[in-house]
Amino acid sequence: MDVLIGPLFAVLQVALKLYSWVVIIAIILSWLYAFNVVNSYNKFVSMIGNFVFGLTEPVLGRIRRVVPAVGGIDLSAIVLLLGIFFLQNILAQLQFKLLGGF
Repeated sequence: MDVLIGPLFAVLQVALKLYSWVVIIAIILSWLYAFNVVNSYNKFVSMIGNFVFGLTEPVLGRIRRVVPAVGGIDLSAIVLLLGIFFLQNILAQLQFKLLGGF
């Protein structure tokens, strides 16, 4: 059973880490769009933006329904990153308990 659970936890940890980087990229890209640092009409920038926002918007949209903007600042990405961090810690604890805990 350890042969299956260890790699499964590793893949889940990597997936959560990659998704947290995608969320951070989405945050930075939205700031760059808002302050007109990047040209949103550029095809390459538009492709990257559509890809990143397509990955993050379904989750962030659900969080926005629950967590309202505070003073015009959208806190949904912070809530999502905290949730990812929480899930990573839960996975680490489960892995320790199942594979090597006392």
